[in-house]
This record gives sequence, structure tokens and C-alpha cells, in this order.
Amino acid sequence: MANAERSGRPAEAFGATAVGRPGARLRMACLALWLVVAALAARQVAAVLGSPRGERLTDLETWVGPNGVLHVAGSLYDSTRFTGTPFGGLVLKPLTRSAEEALGWGWTFGTLLLVVALGLIAARALPQPIGRRTALLAAPVAIGLLMLSLPVRNTLWLGQTSIIPVLLVLLGCFATHGQRTSGLLIGVAAALQPTLLLFTPLLWCTGRRRAALATGATFAACTGLAWAAMPHDSHRYWVHHMAGVGLGGRADDLANQSLHGALLRLGLNGPLEVALFLTLGAAVAVLALRRAVRCFDGGQLLLAVAITGCAAIVVSPTAWQHQLLWVLLAVVGRAGRRASDRYVWPVTVILVMTLPTRMMLPEMRSLDPLRTNLVLLAALAAATAVPFLSRTSPHYRSPLPTEYAPAVPARFRRIPLVPFLRRVLTRPNLLLELLLIRVTYAAYSQVRLAATGGSISAGRAEAEENGRQVLGLERALHIDIEHWANHTVVKIDRLRDFLDFYYESLHFIVPLAVLAVLYWRRPADYRWARSALGIATLLALVGFWLYPLAPPRLMPALGYIDTVHGVQDFSQPDYGTLTSLTNQYAAMPSLHFGWSLWCGIVIAVLARRWWIKALGLLHPLLTASSIVATGNHWLLDAAGGAVVVGAGFALTHLLSGPRAATAAAAEPERKPTRKPLHS
Repeated sequence: MANAERSGRPAEAFGATAVGRPGARLRMACLALWLVVAALAARQVAAVLGSPRGERLTDLETWVGPNGVLHVAGSLYDSTRFTGTPFGGLVLKPLTRSAEEALGWGWTFGTLLLVVALGLIAARALPQPIGRRTALLAAPVAIGLLMLSLPVRNTLWLGQTSIIPVLLVLLGCFATHGQRTSGLLIGVAAALQPTLLLFTPLLWCTGRRRAALATGATFAACTGLAWAAMPHDSHRYWVHHMAGVGLGGRADDLANQSLHGALLRLGLNGPLEVALFLTLGAAVAVLALRRAVRCFDGGQLLLAVAITGCAAIVVSPTAWQHQLLWVLLAVVGRAGRRASDRYVWPVTVILVMTLPTRMMLPEMRSLDPLRTNLVLLAALAAATAVPFLSRTSPHYRSPLPTEYAPAVPARFRRIPLVPFLRRVLTRPNLLLELLLIRVTYAAYSQVRLAATGGSISAGRAEAEENGRQVLGLERALHIDIEHWANHTVVKIDRLRDFLDFYYESLHFIVPLAVLAVLYWRRPADYRWARSALGIATLLALVGFWLYPLAPPRLMPALGYIDTVHGVQDFSQPDYGTLTSLTNQYAAMPSLHFGWSLWCGIVIAVLARRWWIKALGLLHPLLTASSIVATGNHWLLDAAGGAVVVGAGFALTHLLSGPRAATAAAAEPERKPTRKPLHS
């Protein structure tokens, strides 16, 4: 299957695919990536082996530990905790004695070696020709992504065997000579994970008929051997449990990312659900195999393998997290004719496979069907929907270029990040932008909470002491107006209700509205404004971490009234309606005021009508009034917010120069005038 005629891959050593010697910078980058891979591997080993015995390698303990199911008499599936095939149990049984002696170390390091082998083979399988940089960096990048992926981390933590079938398939496709050997390896993989039998029609339709026959025969032989050795277990697995259904957990559990699990979570059950699952599964298998055959014929064998593996996830009765590695392999597909669209698919795959779903989508009830089936949707998209480019497409290697603004002398050319921050004039890809905004905000929320050690009570004493320091400084400057403003507003019901509404509702609405308008009407200015906002938020995170600060409403001895959240129970370490959800001591600098000031500056700079500029400048003034009068911030918090926003705009200008419109207006002045020639 890995013939040079189809895949463009000659038989050669790992990594030796591009001519010419790599430059010094490229060698340093490669070394740095390998060091990152080593650090990730060490971290994984430390996380697994440093945990208590009963909390790590739980599946392995269940199977081959002193009291594991492979030791006891009776069926493997009496406890439903063994999720493998009978053939898998037959293969694992000889390992029980050695597992008792070195349970953990040998299995963990062995799994890491399998991950390294998988990454090397995947890097070798990239379609030829590839550049020197890709040839040198592909292996460490592939291994690093595998180490970070949730399936590999889950496999290492539980002590699973799910990497072995993927590795066997890749070995059969890319590292063997002869169709029978290829079919033998893929057949063993199918005996361990039955839905991998989908590779049999792929082999047959791509002219590898001996390999297809060998795959089917090997699967039948392995399954028959297990049936002869363990007839009762085989009957329970293949008949009673429908090839694994009900093993390892309920089929409608969120961890089951198969089509069967999704239909059950939607409330379907019984014969209707089974009929719908079989019908949709057959349709997905047919569509995926047609796409895989086209990719194979076009020289993209690794993508063909990934598409088939994704289809196997969809049509499997159960697909637990550690079995979802096929989705990550689909990152090699190229989709999008424009250069700005080229990164959407790989970024989506990497985020889905490395981050929890709650970081990808907010926890809203209306989004539950998407969030609970996110990996399944990624596998389904890879198998049937994503418009992967053929290698014959003119956009495969040369996408439509991105339009950049002219370079300006004001930019510091020696700053290393500058080439990556050139001013782009075209509109960015919306899906990619939404993904990055959502993930960035989720990371921001996590870091903000971690600034107090993961709970409110952890930083309470320090935050209250810092609050007294801020109040003392304000008194020295004669700007301590918070108590007066708070008690004045409390007495005026309409004013209090208005400021409460302003504080609660417009903090997110106005910045998102400004970003949306800029994205649609002023794409170049959108990038400028978005970059300034992102840098300001990162700087604010540093402030939250270094200087936890209690707002006035959380200073129990000062008599402030929390008009927004209600009365706080200061007798509890974690008190109030919101303090258990986020870090209420992330007050300095105030992003409530900082984001509103960012909105005001952007509107004042870009709006064409004077009254819109005035409304933009009014927004931070009203926000400052609301955060002080409701007792949620000190006045100096607003000053801190102004500082980080100013720094955000300054650093954006430093790294990428002035706005595109400003640079374009100045361009004619920088061009030298041509003097007329005189005879």
C-alpha cells in the first residue's frame, strides 16, 4: 500500500526525504522541538507514576492486576470493566505475571515508545515531495501533538491498549513490503478493534486485493482462535454485548463519541435507534470510503487512512476517548483555497483533540448537543464533509495569497515577532477567529481563577491586605470616593438599578458588538483593535496573578453595599453568589473599565460621526461610575485598567506599526518624487 507510484514515497529512512543540508536556524528549531517532546514525555510519566496506586492505570489494574479479570475464573465480561475483544484478552493473559511485578513502569514507558513510533511513521507518510523544513520538523511536531492529545493522555493514565491498533494499521500501510504482511498487520488490528475492518474495502477498492483478503483472513483466524479458547466470553462479547456495547460504561455516556452514543443521548432508543444507527452508519461508511479512495489515488495515503479511521469511530457501537486518535491524523488534510483559510481545519482538529470540550464551547444548554458530541462531529466532518484539496488542485501548494499593508519605517524590524504581525488588509476567517477568541477566553478564565490557588479562600487574607493598601493610597491622594458614591446610589432606586444593569450587561455586549462591526466593515482595523485588546487582557492577567485585590464589596469591615450580587456571607471561606465560580479578587487592573476604555478609544478613532464618537467616549465614563458606585472596584482599579489598555495599543503599534489606514495615507508622502529629465 505504501508504493512509490501511488503515494510518492520512496523507500528511505525516517526523515531523509529532502535534499540539502538544513541551516543553523532550522537545526536549532528542530533541537528545540525535540527538547519540548522530551519535556512532554517526562511530564506524562511523572503525572502517571507520581499519582497514588489506586488512581492511575485503573484499567490495567482491572485487567492484569493481582485481582484483575484476566486472573479470575469465569467470564472476562462479568464486571463489564474489560472493554477489549476476546482476542485482546487472550493476548493480554500471558502478560499478567510480568504486570504484577512491574505494573506501571514497563507499561508507561512501553506506551511512550509506541507513541514515538506512531509519530515517526506518520511523519514518514507525508505525501512527497516535501520541503527541507517539513522533513526535519515533521517527526517532533507529530510526536509532540500525540503527547498533548487527549486520547494519548487518557491511554497513559488508564493503561489502555488503544494505540496498538492505530500503530498496526500505519505499519501495515507505510512500513511493510508485501501485501500479505500489510494485510496481516491490519487484520490483527481489526481483531483488537473490530470496526477497523473498514480498511478491508479500502484495500480492495485501491487494488490491494491480496492485502484485503489477508486482512479478512487474519481477523477471522484471530477471532476464531479466541472463540475456540474462550467460547463463553466470545459469545458474550459478539452476541450479548453487540461487539462491546455496555462494556466500560453506559452506551449513552458522554465519553462514547460514536454515532450510536449520540443517538442515545438525543433520546432515541429501541428498534428505531438501531435502524437509524445502521442506516446512517452505512451511509457514512460508503461516503468515507469513496473519499478515502480518491485521496489514495491522488497520492494522499495518510489522509485516506485517517478518513477511514474517522469513519470507524463514527460507525463503532462504542468509541471511548482513548480510541479517538484517528481524528488527530486527519490534521494532514488541506482545506481552503485562501491562505487565510488554510489553518482553520488543522487548528480545529488540534484544539478538539487537546482541550476539554468546555473550553471549546460555553456551557449553555442550547449548545449541549454540539459540546457533548464535539469529537464525533470532528470525525464525521473528516470522514464525509471537509473539502480536502486534491494534490492536483492549483491551490494545494499555492493558496490565494493574503493582502498585506505596506511596510512602515516606524516598525522595529529587529523584533523577532514582527514578521508574523504584519498588517493584514483582508478579513480573517470567521471560524478560526471564533475558535481562537473562545479558547483564549477560556484560558483567561482558568488563569484568573488559578491566581488565588484555585479557590477564593486561598487568597483572601492577601487580597484584603492589598485592599487596605489601595484604600490608604486613595486617602492619601484624596480620591477615596467609593463609600460616598456607593451609599448615595443605594438611596436612589432608579439610578441604582441602571448602574447595576450597566455593570452586569454591557461588559461583554459592547466589546463583542464593536469587534463584530469591525470584522464586517473594517477588517484591517479589526485586527489592529483585536490585537490591542488581547495584549491588554494578557497584561491584566499578570496583574491578577501578582496583586490579588479585594474589591470594596468584599471588605467586611468597611460597610460597602453590594448592589449587584446581594449580601455576602463573610462567615464562609467561599461566599457570595459568584465567588465560587470565578476569582473575585481579580480586581487590579479593572478589565470592566479597561475593556470599556478600549471600546471608547476604538469608536472615537474609527467612527465618522461626532455623536457616535461621543457615545463611545461616554461608555467608559458610565462604566467607571458603575464599577465604583456598586462597590465592585476601587477607583485605582480603573486607573490600572487604563494603563494596561494603553500598553496594549502601544505594544500593538510597536510590533506591527500604525493602523493600515494611517500607513496607506502616509505611503504617498514616503515615495520619492521623480524629477523630470533635462537635456
